[in-house]
Amino acid sequence: MTDDSVRITRLDNGLTIATDHIPHVETVALGAFVGVGTRHERAAENGVAHLLEHMAFKGTATRSARDIAEEIEAVGGLLNAYTGRESTAFYAKVLKEHAPLALDIISDILLNPAFDEQELKRERQVILQEIGQAHDTPDDIIFDHFQETAFPDQGVGRPVLGRPEIIAELGPEDLRSYMQRHYGAGNMVISAAGKIDHDAFVELAAKAFDGLGQVAAGSAEPASYVGGDYREARELEQVHVILGLPGVGYRDPDYYASAVLATLLGGGMSSRLFQKLREERGLVYTVFSFHNAASDSGLFGVYAGTGADEVAELMPVVCEEIADVAHTIGAEELDRARAQLKASILMSRESTSGRCEQLANNLLVYGRPLATQEIVNAIEAVDAPQVQRLAARLAASRPTLTSLGPVAQVEPFETVAKRFAA
Repeated sequence: MTDDSVRITRLDNGLTIATDHIPHVETVALGAFVGVGTRHERAAENGVAHLLEHMAFKGTATRSARDIAEEIEAVGGLLNAYTGRESTAFYAKVLKEHAPLALDIISDILLNPAFDEQELKRERQVILQEIGQAHDTPDDIIFDHFQETAFPDQGVGRPVLGRPEIIAELGPEDLRSYMQRHYGAGNMVISAAGKIDHDAFVELAAKAFDGLGQVAAGSAEPASYVGGDYREARELEQVHVILGLPGVGYRDPDYYASAVLATLLGGGMSSRLFQKLREERGLVYTVFSFHNAASDSGLFGVYAGTGADEVAELMPVVCEEIADVAHTIGAEELDRARAQLKASILMSRESTSGRCEQLANNLLVYGRPLATQEIVNAIEAVDAPQVQRLAARLAASRPTLTSLGPVAQVEPFETVAKRFAA
C-alpha cells in the first residue's frame, strides 16, 4: 500500500524514479539520492564523500561553477546537497515549469563533474574551515565525538566532514575512484514531489541519466557498538554532555517504540527530562533525547548543556529517568508522545522538499515507499509494555558518555556504567 499520489518506475538499468504528485502547489522539489555515505569510505579517504558533494557544484564539462549557480538562480530556484553516513543527496526546488532545467543540472554535475585541480584546492580550504567551525561549536562537535566513541575505528563512527589531514591530501583521482565505485544506477533514486507528471518526469530522467553506469553491489562493514568514555576539557561556560546507549535500526521491530521513547523522555517541554531538569531543578537550559537509526544499528541518547557545578547533579537524574521509564509509563504521557510524532509526520507532508526526501529515503532504506497511514498506524500501535521493554533493554547496556567543556565534575564513566549494570 502506498499513498495514491506516489508512483514508482524502475528502469532496465536499475535506476529508480519516483514521484509524489501534489496538484495544489506550483513548485517541484527534486533530486538524486545515492545510497552511499561516510560509512562506505575507506579509512584512508575519510571525508571523500563530503568533498565529492562539494566538488559536484564546482563545474562540469560544459558548465562552470558560476554557470551552475546563475542558471538555477535565474529561475528563482534553489540548489543544494548534503552528505550523511549512509546516503548523499543532490536536490533542487523550482517552479514547476523549471523542473527540466533543475534535473538537467543535477544530472550534469553527477555524470560530468570536472574535478578541476584549482577548484579542488579552493574547496579543500572551504571544508577545512567548515571543520574548524564545527570544532568551535561545542554543541555540534560533541555529536561527532559521541558517534566515534560508540563505534570506534568503524566507518559508521567516522566524522562526515572528514579529518583535516586526509582532506588536505585528497585529489581528483580519489574523487573519481570513489564515484566510480559507488555512484551507479542500482543504488540511486531520482525523486520528485510537487506539481509533476510522472510519465513526463520518467522520460526526462531516463534521458538525463542515460550515461549512468552500474557499480558493484557495495556494502559497508557491519556496525559493532562498543561504547565508552570521551571527555575533553575546554574553557567554556557550559559542560556539553551526551549519555547514549545502543539503539535500534530502521528495520528493527522497536524502531517506532524508540521514537516514542525519545519523545516521551526528552522530546519537548512536557517531557520527563525537560520537566525534571529544567522546570523543577533549573539544572539546564537545553536538554533533549534522540534516537538516530541506521540500516543495521542505532544510537539512543540524551544531550544536555549545563554548568560546571550542576553537572554532578545532572547525570544521576538522567540515569534515574531512563531506568524509571522501564517501570512506569502513564497513559497520558504515552498518548502525548504518540500525538507529537503523528503531528510531525503529517506536518512534513505539507512540504514538497520533505515529501521528495521522505520518498527517496524510504526507497533507499526499505526498497519501497511507506504510506503515511502505514507510519501513523505503526506509531499508534506502540503501547506501554513495548516501550518499557525497550527502555529496560537500553538500561541494561554499556553506555557511551561524552563531555566537552569544564568536565572536572562529570561523573567517572565507571560510576555511570554501574548504574546501567545494576
